[in-house]
Amino acid sequence: MPVPHPMTTDELARTLWDYMHMHHEMQASEVILVLGSNDLRVAEHAADLYHQGLAPWLVFSGGLGRLTEGQFNKSEAEMFAEVAVAKGVPESAILMEPRSTNTGENIAFSRELLAARGLDPERLIVVQKPYMERRAYATFMNFWPGKDIRISSPPIAFADYCTEALSKELIIQVLVGDVQRIRVYPDKGFQIPQPMPEAVWAAWEELVARGYTHHLV
Repeated sequence: MPVPHPMTTDELARTLWDYMHMHHEMQASEVILVLGSNDLRVAEHAADLYHQGLAPWLVFSGGLGRLTEGQFNKSEAEMFAEVAVAKGVPESAILMEPRSTNTGENIAFSRELLAARGLDPERLIVVQKPYMERRAYATFMNFWPGKDIRISSPPIAFADYCTEALSKELIIQVLVGDVQRIRVYPDKGFQIPQPMPEAVWAAWEELVARGYTHHLV
């Protein structure tokens, strides 16, 4: 029998990329919660969801994290809000949470921000980068259980995602780190458990063997 051809690094990364997508259908919600990051296309996508009439509020959450400190001159929440306003979202529909530095804080601090305004939404749309959908879901359900949430991200394929600021090397490094967190964070109390197909973990192990270890915990 012929020896199977080893998977390319791109093929391995796409295995992880596809796993991290939740494939949720959007529904009318009370709040669109946007988790800050180093990718302003997330804010553009959130603005598009708002213009589709899916929710009356946009909450932008994020201070400066490990990927934006030194890159942004203001908080992720402020940067994202500026993008949304430029796309026609009224400032009156925007709330900002500019303190959080990780996904758990995104959820906890946004919950506090909404509660201070007397808001306790039952249905939310959570917006994140494509390859962080599953981690956003698992974290949200850990820190704010009992809600009906749908995860969304910019509809960009892995092959088209890279930019000058977001190199393929960086994306794969972070992707490998986030898949590891899906595996280990439930035991730390940071996320709810998620199924991990054998093929996904095998791809993760091969990428680690190829040196993609910079964002491991």
